[in-house]
Amino acid sequence: MSLNPSSSASVLPRNTVILLASLYCAQGLPSGLIAHSLPVLLRQHGVDLALIGLLKLLALPWLLKVLWAPWVDRLASPRLGHRRGWILPLQLTVISILVVLALMSPELLFGSSIALLIGLLLLINLAASTQDIATDGLAVRLLPERLRGFGNSLQVGGYKVGMLVSGSGLLLMMEPLGWHLSIAVVALLLVLMTLPIWRFAEQRELPFQAVQAESAVGPSLLWRHYRGLLMQPGMLFWLLVLLSFKLGDALGSPMIKPMLVDQGWSTGALGELTLLSSVVGIVGALIGGLLYSRLGVFRSLMLFGLLQAAGIAGMAWLAGSAASGVQVYTVALFEQFADGMSTVALFAAMMGRCRAEHEGGDFTLQASVQMLLAGLVGAASGVLAKALGYDGLFLLAGAAGLFGLVVVALYFRRWPVQSAA
Repeated sequence: MSLNPSSSASVLPRNTVILLASLYCAQGLPSGLIAHSLPVLLRQHGVDLALIGLLKLLALPWLLKVLWAPWVDRLASPRLGHRRGWILPLQLTVISILVVLALMSPELLFGSSIALLIGLLLLINLAASTQDIATDGLAVRLLPERLRGFGNSLQVGGYKVGMLVSGSGLLLMMEPLGWHLSIAVVALLLVLMTLPIWRFAEQRELPFQAVQAESAVGPSLLWRHYRGLLMQPGMLFWLLVLLSFKLGDALGSPMIKPMLVDQGWSTGALGELTLLSSVVGIVGALIGGLLYSRLGVFRSLMLFGLLQAAGIAGMAWLAGSAASGVQVYTVALFEQFADGMSTVALFAAMMGRCRAEHEGGDFTLQASVQMLLAGLVGAASGVLAKALGYDGLFLLAGAAGLFGLVVVALYFRRWPVQSAA
């Protein structure tokens, strides 16, 4: 099946849409299970809170994947294809682990065999994070510049759908179906998400261009790969864009739910708000992707970034007054809508900074830079909220979002060619 769009294409082929949506949804399925469902299930089985909190460390492969991304770019399977040769075995690994979990009793997994559970979850994250490198590399090659906004809508939307299904959806399934059938359903869905990449003839559609890749795969590959990226014109300044563009969101968003808890919102009410916000975020990602092709990268970053800053600053209005449910929903949904739009624009712009046959590693380094800062800034949000109050924190976050736009404007003023759609 032909998937490779020409550079002048105005619409993505249907098979490309299905392929990318399925791959990113496949990443969201195990992530939702680990991040949202398992903490609830573990606590229901009496697992200590300290141990549940330590499960966050299982996400380390997602932070460290930058260390092995160059090898995913360089090493190719002569039989399965380059990225496909990574994605297929890794997704089959995750499916196999889910089958093992489905066959074991939760009493055993959450009791005497919890060390085994932790080991299996670590393997899932290792496989899923490595699959993400290959998937991002494949997406960059498949998507022409004008359609990278829509392509990243599929990335953001597909991932969030997978998270919802194995997060909220799995918890809803657990009572009527039980542990075994519920986990089996997740495994079956992942099998279905694997079919498009199974049918993708990558060797014919996107043959590996060895001449554009690194010449050797030894220990120095890591240095040579990223040194080549950082030597690209404007790349160091672009890293500053990555560090600043989502700064306001990273600073303010961790304190939204604590603020609502302090205002008396129940767990059920927060769950309903979170579910609807996730759906609105997906819609925002889709609309942002469609607008990206018309606006181009610079105007998309500026417009969506401005909406993002306004959304997080708007939380200060909720903190400073006895906000009604309608007001909270209005601001919270707007903030998530803007976040979906700005995330898509940033990811699409990141794709434009990737070199041929270095796409997975180049995209991974950019994503890791942005993710690392978000984690560090998010960790400080609670301290700032105590010092400034919720309203002060959200106003500061909004100002940080505007600062990010200044950096974007300075970057594109210096390198205006990068703003072409």
